[in-house]
Amino acid sequence: MVKPLEVLAIIPARGGSKGIPGKNIKNFAGFPLIAYSIAAAKQSRFVTRTIVSTDDAKIAAVAREWGAETPFLRPAEFAADHSLDLPVFRHALQWLEENEGYLPDIVLQLRPTSPVRPIHLVDDAVQTLLDHPEADSVRGVVPSNENPFKMWKIDPVSGAMSGLIQVEGLDEPYNAPRQSLPTTYWQTGHIDAIRPGKTFMAGDLMSGKVIFPIMIDPAFTVDIDTLADWTRYESLVYNGKLEMVMPEKKQNHRGIPGKTSLVVMDFDGVMTDDRVYVNELGQEMVACSRSDGMGIGLLKKAGIKIIVISSEKNPVVARRCEKLGIEVYHGIADKAKVLKDYMEENSIQADETIFVGNDINDIDCFPLVRCAAVPADANDKAKVFADIILSHNGGFGAVRELSEMILGEKESLWQKK
Repeated sequence: MVKPLEVLAIIPARGGSKGIPGKNIKNFAGFPLIAYSIAAAKQSRFVTRTIVSTDDAKIAAVAREWGAETPFLRPAEFAADHSLDLPVFRHALQWLEENEGYLPDIVLQLRPTSPVRPIHLVDDAVQTLLDHPEADSVRGVVPSNENPFKMWKIDPVSGAMSGLIQVEGLDEPYNAPRQSLPTTYWQTGHIDAIRPGKTFMAGDLMSGKVIFPIMIDPAFTVDIDTLADWTRYESLVYNGKLEMVMPEKKQNHRGIPGKTSLVVMDFDGVMTDDRVYVNELGQEMVACSRSDGMGIGLLKKAGIKIIVISSEKNPVVARRCEKLGIEVYHGIADKAKVLKDYMEENSIQADETIFVGNDINDIDCFPLVRCAAVPADANDKAKVFADIILSHNGGFGAVRELSEMILGEKESLWQKK
């Protein structure tokens, strides 16, 4: 009988990030950053087990929520700023062997800081390793942006420069045209596929001596280290039109909860048609639906709490909410934080909460609740991450439609993704 291939995906995620505190579980384009790497493993046809190696209990909890195992917490000595991959991976496999008698044939490293992965990358990397029995590992690479043959080093004593790398038969490679120089590649953090018995479990080499490439489209080159990186790469996810691995929605993100205690709404684009009218004095006005107002009244009568969280700082938001008798938080830059704090302070469970938004600045709120709904004319990216796409536009009955769905009166008028 042929022994089944055991492929273990290990996602290293320590808790001590200083550049972006809480980075590995911070919401990135609507999902915890670590969820993207877990999804890449879970959606692979080869991966048989997915483990997160972390020293942080909060990271471990989020990892389990998204389908990974956390059978151990990584020792502090392997979770410092300058910890190398080798001891982290050796610790993981030694723990699994000693406590479970488990030893995989192939180990994958999926770094959380490279979340934008092509859909078939993981399987292609494993297949490359299987196709080359002589290979110790496979590593993701892209063509180099900068040619190392045109780089320099400076002598610290004399101050003189010399070429970093020499090319046989070429006296001055730094003066040569790019076309005459060897093609070079840059390693990415997307994936490493490794035979542990030939590498870190057999000696002191993480990747081994025979390393094969898996080529990656440069459009997917992402390595998040700073907040500026974070913003830029979220935009890539929203607007880059890449066929990338996305986290699957958690099981509790399915639709209207059996019991709804709280409905949270954006204002512009949900209670309005997202337009603003400005008179000659610079005063702004918006149009709202009386039908939506009736829907809000029905929800309040049923004992359901309603609040508005809006990024717009405008008296019209406060006046409309005051008339409807609902709480409002406006001029809010971080809606997700306000929502999370409100739910904690009022002891409201996520499983009993619905959020209604229409644009990309609402997406970070979606994973915090049981159900995320958007109007029919919402931003396309918001629709991708929503659980329910309403059939009415914002300001034209979307809130009334949702209220009737919650109260069980018109379930036929909604589309579920």
